[in-house]
Amino acid sequence: MAGYAETHGARFLQVDDLGGLIDALRSQGYTVVGPTIDQGAIVYREISSAAALPRGWTDEQQPGVYRLTQREDNAYFGFSVGPHSWKQFFFPPRTTLTTADRTADGWEFGDVEQAAPRYALLGVRACELAAIAVQDRVFLEGSYIDPVYQARRDGALIVAVNCTQAAQTCFCTSMGTGPRCTAGFDLALTEIESGFLIEIATDAGQAIADLLPTNAVEEPQQASAAVARQKAVDQITRRMDTSGIRDLLMTNLNHARWDDVAARCLSCSNCTMVCPTCFCASVNEVTDLQGDHVERERVWDSCFQLNFSYISGGAVRDQIRSRYRQWLTHKLATWIDQFGTSGCVGCGRCITWCPVGIDLTAEVAAIRETS
Repeated sequence: MAGYAETHGARFLQVDDLGGLIDALRSQGYTVVGPTIDQGAIVYREISSAAALPRGWTDEQQPGVYRLTQREDNAYFGFSVGPHSWKQFFFPPRTTLTTADRTADGWEFGDVEQAAPRYALLGVRACELAAIAVQDRVFLEGSYIDPVYQARRDGALIVAVNCTQAAQTCFCTSMGTGPRCTAGFDLALTEIESGFLIEIATDAGQAIADLLPTNAVEEPQQASAAVARQKAVDQITRRMDTSGIRDLLMTNLNHARWDDVAARCLSCSNCTMVCPTCFCASVNEVTDLQGDHVERERVWDSCFQLNFSYISGGAVRDQIRSRYRQWLTHKLATWIDQFGTSGCVGCGRCITWCPVGIDLTAEVAAIRETS
């Protein structure tokens, strides 16, 4: 697991040598995944060179609004976060858990274990590091450990990027998760005009840094990096008051605000699909046409779906009001009971990608003001 920024010190990489970082990761057997542009959005996919990065592009985000625009400079990481989250690489949207084939002697269960990919995640933001830590608690701690998640997580190397620009929907400062990367990475980059200040946090990160043509960090570079990071802090204006938030929500389960938000919510599940910490899933049995081969699949699901709470002939949460309330109270309240932490990291994705622009920070504030 990655550690803290002060463990191994820092180096400086010239801007033209960023491609060498990707080459170094690939040379060590990693599949490099990073931000790239597809269908008008910044998404995370396998990349083989720095040319695939969204250099010179930024994102404009508001409740229910996302668009890419060109920057006035050629920054590689001058944007916030898009619809993708990194959880898809550790907790895939669809996973085959087991198979079974009908034979003359009965059903024979198959072995679906495969070598887990070794991912190098490039461009992970502070809120996303916090989200990975939350997912680690869900899948790796407690009585039951998820073997698929564990195998993918153990083989991963994380190259974080400190935010130098924030979106209007960001509120990581309220959640204590950013915008500065402080833990959970192997390497962390801060982009300035001439290159990248690299913080080295682990032995694995040091091994990659040793392959790069880096130089000692000079004082002007250190100062420029601090200014760049502070810019993101200053741009974050959205706030969520988290004081006593668990008791606030759990003592207001019949608040009129739940009806108000239900009148606007489409129950489309966009918020849960883009959320970097949501982990709800369903298990399906998929057969071939002859019924001789069966695969058991785990697929992402959402508490906003009517059938998700289907039990004994009916759905427990048959109204949008109850489904939205379940999501918000779990994310911000009972998650604390389960895992000792909030399920929200303040990335703002659920606000941006809600078709009607529902803002959970505004919903919490409205309950607080009238409770």
